[in-house]
Amino acid sequence: MTIQKVIRMGNPLLLQEGRVLSLDEIKSIEIKTLREDLLETMRHEGGIGIAAAQIGISLQLALIQIKDDQSRYPEAKATKLLTIINPVIHIIDPTLQGFWEGCLSVPGLRGFVERPRKIRVDFLDEHAQPQSLEIEDFLATVFQHELDHLFGKLYIHRISDLTKLAYIEEFQDFWVSKAE
Repeated sequence: MTIQKVIRMGNPLLLQEGRVLSLDEIKSIEIKTLREDLLETMRHEGGIGIAAAQIGISLQLALIQIKDDQSRYPEAKATKLLTIINPVIHIIDPTLQGFWEGCLSVPGLRGFVERPRKIRVDFLDEHAQPQSLEIEDFLATVFQHELDHLFGKLYIHRISDLTKLAYIEEFQDFWVSKAE
């Protein structure tokens, strides 16, 4: 496993739609190695999710894992490590919910983003097996954020009120009490 460099906002690769992976590719040693590199990079950076695009590889592959000991998102419940490949998102409850989001590719900033409250995600796992999850609340936001990367979007593209985009320090000083 190798920690990879996370590319940042401004790099055009983050705006590309990722290529769908074939079943043979998913089972390949190259994708297994990529998955291991993504996991190592996500853990090194202290993230709860990462997409292949964030290390400059335009494929529809993302990882999500929320650990008990993470401190960036106190509202988050722990999840097992999930590998999401070639996802399709279905909105179950379009009621918008808002959270302050951050991103490894947009370091030093937080922005308030509203997204649908409940979704279903159909995808392939690391063994190329079909999976389907119904998720809601904060985890639904995490999925939508990470899967946006697979389709060339960053969370800042989803901010409807740019007065709610802040540097981390100002977010802590002026918004944290309002966010709770």
